[in-house]
Amino acid sequence: MDIALFGIQGSGKGTIARAVCTKYGFHYFETGGELRKLASQDTPLAKKVKAVMESGSLVSNEIVMEIIEDFMESLPDDKPIVFDGIPRKPVQATTFDALMEKKDRDFMGILVEVPEDMAMERLTKRRVCSKCKSVYPADYKEEACEKCGGELVTRSDDNPESIKTRFHAYFDETYPVIEKYKSENKLITIDGTPDIETVRDNVFTLLEEKELV
Repeated sequence: MDIALFGIQGSGKGTIARAVCTKYGFHYFETGGELRKLASQDTPLAKKVKAVMESGSLVSNEIVMEIIEDFMESLPDDKPIVFDGIPRKPVQATTFDALMEKKDRDFMGILVEVPEDMAMERLTKRRVCSKCKSVYPADYKEEACEKCGGELVTRSDDNPESIKTRFHAYFDETYPVIEKYKSENKLITIDGTPDIETVRDNVFTLLEEKELV
């Protein structure tokens, strides 16, 4: 069964998503990562995406669904997928559900829940690798990325005003999706307030107890 991970920015869901993929062999889908991957390719879909991005426009929901379908069809096996932050809006949830039904794939949503003030503190103190974009929490003391050696920097949009804007978008656009899946019994909530290692291990336990892996 596939997993759709939800959580406010700063909840740690991206780190958890990658940990689940590493431990259980899931494939990982995150829209930004797939867009960057397509930028280096020369396929019809890649050309379509690059044309939209070069025009300064946002990639439409239809193209996002096309990217997800292309991702599914390119997989070398039938292992499940972790979707990181997809779907983001109610209209996207409708088309995502239709695509999953078309592909005969079932999924469960997992919400990593943290209070807004904690998420704000985490985001303003985290650092990002300037090369590979790996994210490091405030308690990571080294100055270089442990994966590629890149310099760790603070993202320009990790300031309180920008973060508040992203929080508003999350509650206005994504939270209705969360409520939808909750009403359909397709969502499990997990406490994201402990340290990331504890949350990760709790997610592993949840997946195994619910027989989702």
